[in-house]
Amino acid sequence: MATDGRPAGEGRRGFATTRWSLVQAAAESGTDGARRALEELCTQYWFPLYAYARRRGYGTEDARDLTQAFFTKLLEKRDLKAADPSRGRFRTFLLSSMKNFLTSEWRKDHSLKRGGAVKVLSLDFDSAEQSYQLEPSRELSPEAIYQRRWAMGLLQRAVIDLKEQYEKAGKLELFEALKGYLGGEDHILPYADLSRRLGQSEGALRTAASRLRARWRKRLRELVADTVQGESEVKDELRSLITSVNAGV
Repeated sequence: MATDGRPAGEGRRGFATTRWSLVQAAAESGTDGARRALEELCTQYWFPLYAYARRRGYGTEDARDLTQAFFTKLLEKRDLKAADPSRGRFRTFLLSSMKNFLTSEWRKDHSLKRGGAVKVLSLDFDSAEQSYQLEPSRELSPEAIYQRRWAMGLLQRAVIDLKEQYEKAGKLELFEALKGYLGGEDHILPYADLSRRLGQSEGALRTAASRLRARWRKRLRELVADTVQGESEVKDELRSLITSVNAGV
């Protein structure tokens, strides 16, 4: 399970958590707060939606314009007003909205020319396309790609948040040395070699790695909890996350 699979320069643009309060704020069309909230939603969700459009068969330029136009429509037509936590996951609402957009709005709106979408954000589509090309070569459905990027984004966000915690505590070197033990990285340095490099005992490093994994799992659970309405849904969402990641293996 890779801990760094987002496009280069993406920063926090992985498919990360969305609090319903943020969605509700973005739905308040015409306010500065709504545009800021929409901008945050875009940075979190644009790449999975771009990958979805690409897997649907759209070329790179069309997928770029579609992704930009979709978020513009969310703001201008107040479509986010229809998002309701009692009706299911926000990621499901967003995918359903994108499907409707691709099958209706885009096809009938011939005035939207290539490169002519209103840009609500400056998005790094070049690195996104590079990352999309690294998706599993075997045939995955557009929906599976979308869900996989959602799952990978949550995993990556948990790692990013932990890195910030360790950096603030003055332990960035320790984090960088141990992050490979979270799983998925090739050529992990053995504890004996790491011990010589950091000047710490193997036992201390094993304990530190165990604590890092525990903190990562805790942070991941927190991020998942922020995407659902109640604690009862957390376990189901974690299972969905694991299933989505394994779909790319």
